[in-house]
Amino acid sequence: MCGIVGAVGAQDVVAVLVQGLQRLEYRGYDSCGVAVYRSEGPQPGLYRARSTARVADLQAQVAAEGLRAGTGIAHTRWATHGAPAVHNAHPHFSHGPGADAANRPARVALVHNGIIENHDELRAELQARGYVFASQTDTEVIAHLVDALYDGDLFEAVRGAVARLHGAYAIAVFHKDEPQRVVGARAGSPLVLGVGAAEAGVPAPHFLASDAMALAGVTDQIVYLAEGDVVDVQLGRYWIVDREGRPMDAGQRPVKTVQAHSGAVELGPYRHYMQKEIFEQPRALADTLEGVESVVPELFDGQGEQPMAAWRVFQAIDRVLILACGTSYYSGCVAKYWLEEIARIPTQVEIASEYRYRASVPDPRTLVVTISQSGETADTLAALRHAQSLGMRHTLTVCNVATSAMVRECALAYITRAGAEIGVASTKAFTTQLAGLFLLTLALAQAKGRLSAEDEARHLKAMRHLPVAVQSVLALEPQIIHWAEQFAQKEHALFLGRGLHYPIALEGALKLKEISYIHAEAYPAGELKHGPLALVTQAMPVVTVAPNDALLEKLKSNMQEVRARGGVLYVLADAGTHIGSADGVHVIRMPEHYGVLSPILHVVPLQLLAYHTALARGTDVDKPRNLAKSVTVE
Repeated sequence: MCGIVGAVGAQDVVAVLVQGLQRLEYRGYDSCGVAVYRSEGPQPGLYRARSTARVADLQAQVAAEGLRAGTGIAHTRWATHGAPAVHNAHPHFSHGPGADAANRPARVALVHNGIIENHDELRAELQARGYVFASQTDTEVIAHLVDALYDGDLFEAVRGAVARLHGAYAIAVFHKDEPQRVVGARAGSPLVLGVGAAEAGVPAPHFLASDAMALAGVTDQIVYLAEGDVVDVQLGRYWIVDREGRPMDAGQRPVKTVQAHSGAVELGPYRHYMQKEIFEQPRALADTLEGVESVVPELFDGQGEQPMAAWRVFQAIDRVLILACGTSYYSGCVAKYWLEEIARIPTQVEIASEYRYRASVPDPRTLVVTISQSGETADTLAALRHAQSLGMRHTLTVCNVATSAMVRECALAYITRAGAEIGVASTKAFTTQLAGLFLLTLALAQAKGRLSAEDEARHLKAMRHLPVAVQSVLALEPQIIHWAEQFAQKEHALFLGRGLHYPIALEGALKLKEISYIHAEAYPAGELKHGPLALVTQAMPVVTVAPNDALLEKLKSNMQEVRARGGVLYVLADAGTHIGSADGVHVIRMPEHYGVLSPILHVVPLQLLAYHTALARGTDVDKPRNLAKSVTVE
C-alpha cells in the first residue's frame, strides 16, 4: 500500500528519492517523508523531513532545508497503525533507550510497508529496555529493535530483527555509524533492488524501491527480491542472503532489464489519471489482444519460477476456482458466467481474503485462477499460497505486471497490457482483465472440445472489434456528464443488473462510492422486491444496465417496480430494447449490442459516470480518501 525508495550513491540522491515518491504516491498519500545522512555542516548525522500533505509539499520542504546527501530513504504512507499525522509519518528514527533519548542524535532511520502482527509484544519488550515511542505505528517497533540489536554491523542487526517479526514487511534502514549503507528486507510485501552503473571511476549507486517504476529513468537493471531476502546495499556493491542466511548469487537473483517508462505516469492533456486511463481503454484492449490470431493454450504458458505448458494443465482440470479482491473480484464474477456457459466448466469465485480463512474442500483437478492488477495484492497472494498448500498445483494468473510475485508463483499466466494504472479506482485494468478471462474461457472450451471453429472465429472477430466499440461508447461522455450533474446532488444510489451484467452493476457502484463518496449498492434486479425496494424514493437514483439479452423482459418488469414506487431510473440500454426516455426514466442508448462481451462495453459509461460525479462534487478523483493502490497489506 505504501511506497519505499532508498539509495546509496557518491552524488546527491535526494532528487532521486523525491522523484521516486512522486511516482509511488498513488500507493499511499496519507503522509510522506525522507531521511538522509548529511555529512556536511557542524553536526553530521541523520536528518529527515516529513509531511501530511502531498509529495510536492515535501519537495518544497526538502529544498528549503537544503537536504543533500549520498545516502537516504523515503516513504509515502497509507495509514494502518496510527492516524495520518507527522509523528506517525515515516521515516522513523531510533535515538536509543532512555527518557532523554529524543534529545540525542538519531542512530537508526527506517521505512516500512506492511503490518507487524506482534508489534504489541515487541513494544512492551522494548519499553522495558528503556525505549520511548513517539508514534502509534507498528513501524517504530522495528526501528528500535534494529537499534537494540546493533553491534557495529547493520546487516546482522536487520537479520536479527526480521527474525523476530511476525506479519508482512518490506523495510529499508540505515545507521548513522555506517553512512554509505542501506539494508533492505522483505516478506509478504514487495521490494526490488535497482543496480546502478559506475561512471568515470565513480562507484555505482544502488537503489531500493517497492516498485521498479519508482526508478524509471534512474536504472532499468532490477533484481526482484524473494520472500525472506535481506539485501545489503553499499556504494559500488551489494549482496543478498535468503531467509536462511545463504548468499544468493546472480544466477539465483538475476538482474533483469525492466522498462518502467516514466512517460507512463505523465498526465498529458488529461485532468486526472482516471480520466486518462478511461480513455486509454481502446489502446489497452488492443495491446492486450495483440498477436492473438487464434485460440491456443500457448497464450497461457507459464512465465514464473516453475512454468508449465498450458495444454497439459487444461487437460488435467475439470473445474475452476477464481481468487481475487475488489474490482478484480468482479471481473472474476463475470468470468464465471462465461466459463460455465461457453466452456461448461463449473466455476467458483471467492473473495481472496475470505477463502484462506475458511475450511474449504480442495480438489487437485481445479485450476486456481488469481486476478490482480499489480500482482502483489497481499490477500490474493496469501489465498494462492493457501490453495497450493492444499495440493492444488494447477495455478494461473491474469495480471498486468509481468515481473510480479503473482506471475512468478503461478504455473501459468496471461499478462494484460493495460500499462501503468495510477488512478486508485481501477478502469483499464478491469476491462483488460475481462479480455484475458474471455480468452481463457475460449481456450478451456477448446481444450474440452466445446468450441467449434465457427464459434472461435466469431468470438475472435468480436474481440478484435472491441477497441472500436469502446471508442464509440466513450463518445457518450456528454450525455453521461448530464447524468453526473444530477448524481452529484445525491447521497445514495442503487445499481441493478441481471446475469453477467450483475457484476458490472457491482463494479459501477464500487466506482461511484470510491471516488464520489456517494453510498452506492448493487443488486441483481430480481432481488429488488426481496428488500432493497424499501429504499427506493425519488431521492435515490437507480442505475440499470439493460443489454438486449434473454433477461431483458424480466429486467423491464423490475424497472416498473422502481417506477411504481416513485423511483427515478437511469438506464444504459442497447439498441432494440424499446426502452425510451419518459418522466422519471433517463435513457442513454449504447452504440451496439455486443452479446457475451457486452460487459466490457457497459462498464465504460459507469466509469465515466463515477468520474464526472466526483468531479462535480470536488473530490480528489485519483487519490480518494482512505484508499490506495496496490493493496499489499491484509
